[in-house]
Amino acid sequence: MSATTATPVTTARTVVPRQYSPGAILGIWAAAALPMGAAAWLIAPALSGGHAAGTPQFAKNVIACFTAGLVWQFVLVVALVAYEQRSLRWAVVREALWLNPPTDRKGRRGGRLWLVALAAVLGTGVAEFAPIDPHPPASRDFGALLSSDVGHTMLRGNWGLLALIVTMALFNTVFGEELLFRGLLLPRMHGTFGRADWVVNGILFGVYHLHQPWSIPSAVTGGMVAAYASKRTRSAWMGILAHSAQTVLLVTLTVIVVLS
Repeated sequence: MSATTATPVTTARTVVPRQYSPGAILGIWAAAALPMGAAAWLIAPALSGGHAAGTPQFAKNVIACFTAGLVWQFVLVVALVAYEQRSLRWAVVREALWLNPPTDRKGRRGGRLWLVALAAVLGTGVAEFAPIDPHPPASRDFGALLSSDVGHTMLRGNWGLLALIVTMALFNTVFGEELLFRGLLLPRMHGTFGRADWVVNGILFGVYHLHQPWSIPSAVTGGMVAAYASKRTRSAWMGILAHSAQTVLLVTLTVIVVLS
């Protein structure tokens, strides 16, 4: 059979995600959003002491705090799935978190359905680069810092910092945010929000960015794209791949600077 042909699935699903109440959904959202907000606005400044925002030391502390917050999200997802399913076997986790290949309404999986991921990548890319976000404060513009001479000096040859950035990237797009919003929450929101579940999921994802509030408009838009693609195919991989595209670019540029 051609690799580009979707294959039918004959086995029945045995893992049924529990449907969450509005209170549970908001509680899980808060458990992810509030620690990230505290990391950005309370913990990182406290750890930086006399180092002002926008300095290399402050940037390193923010990266470390963000990484810890994203690892916490992974722990939260694992704990909730273990509580719900009473099992952490991969076959169970894969179904519970929509980590299967994309599936259409006729039950066919994979093949050309993976092209939905490409559409999601393009859609989130448009949202990311659309001029809808306000400019971040100069002291919080990490893109400007990393592209500056000071940032290059901070990164050049700094393999430990690169390892931390890669870890943050992995937990951001694979094991953290996407796994929580598209793998855990989205399949469990239909009972409360019906066909608007993907819209609400995208809004929650955007407003979750308390740690970077200037990015909320594009995060809402991109979150809706990722949520719709994931719901349409019953696969969290759509959101993971869409979210990972920009991260791969960021990590690649960081590696180039480290090697320079």
